[in-house]
Amino acid sequence: MVKDDITIVLADDHHIVRQGVKALLDSEPGFSVVGEASDGLKAVNLVSSLKPRILIADLMMPGLNGLEVTRQAGKVSPNTRVIILSMYLNEPYVIEALQNGAFGYVLKECNVSDLIHAIWEVANGRHYLSPPLSERAIEVYLEKTQDSNLDPYDTLTSREKEVLQLAVEGLSNPDIAVRLFISPRTAETHRANMMRKLHLHTQTDLIKYALKKGLIPTEDIRNPS
Repeated sequence: MVKDDITIVLADDHHIVRQGVKALLDSEPGFSVVGEASDGLKAVNLVSSLKPRILIADLMMPGLNGLEVTRQAGKVSPNTRVIILSMYLNEPYVIEALQNGAFGYVLKECNVSDLIHAIWEVANGRHYLSPPLSERAIEVYLEKTQDSNLDPYDTLTSREKEVLQLAVEGLSNPDIAVRLFISPRTAETHRANMMRKLHLHTQTDLIKYALKKGLIPTEDIRNPS
């Protein structure tokens, strides 16, 4: 790694995607991939320890989704700028990504040149949305985030958001406790507080909320009972 290289951490739960993106970026002068993560929790921990210039994060990952990873990454490493790499061209995703502090949003269907351009733009402090999004779209999305009322989701603590993500994935309180290194009783308390703040009562309510909020793609849910 050259001293002035742009350091990058990749976070995607598909190994083949990480492998492909890493190979492309490592062949590009000025870039250095210094870490990889297969889920959101590992991504935040890597960012905290490595302090990369850029974090490229998938939108949908186990543990923590890319939107929450973006928010937490900004706290543990304020100088790290996040680019969401996603297959979803949905306005709510883009809005929340920008609202949570992402500097870029790149579609997986775009050319490699778009991702490379995004990294250079974001590394230099500019926002970047890949085609068919535009500069005007950035302004509109940011205006919307400033005008929006407080979402109950924003009242959740970081731990409650982690519990929400894992609960949606179908983990029980003991399983959540193991994943987050907390006691089952603490996991149960966080889950109860999260459900209360979101005015939810059952697992089905939780799944419906997560789908509506865009925290999980529809195809990931088989039987929300």
